[in-house]
Amino acid sequence: MISIDPASPVPPYEQVRSQFARAITDRDLAAGTRLPTVRALAADLGLAVNTVARAYRELEEAGLIETRGRAGTVVSAAGQRGRERVLRAARSYAATARDQGLTSDEALDIVRAALTDTGPLATRGQ
Repeated sequence: MISIDPASPVPPYEQVRSQFARAITDRDLAAGTRLPTVRALAADLGLAVNTVARAYRELEEAGLIETRGRAGTVVSAAGQRGRERVLRAARSYAATARDQGLTSDEALDIVRAALTDTGPLATRGQ
């Protein structure tokens, strides 16, 4: 399910985090699905325990998973609603962009910039 590309410039914890996040938002992992323990996943992937723990911590902070003590770590019901929230936000953004007279390319450039934390506004000195 989760795989690590050692040649990737993306840190291993982020590879783990993003693959789980995608599986949860795409509904490949249903709410309540129990995830492997941090130690087990670290051993399976050949990673340090702290690397997997960081990925799990970030997923929990995002509301995608929750830790239930002895019951383990499971996919949060709130995590499944994330895709719908993003879709609603995208529709709202698209309406705002149209209202402001932006072209599709301009609106997409802004989204791409926001996703990478750099942007046309920052590079234009605005």
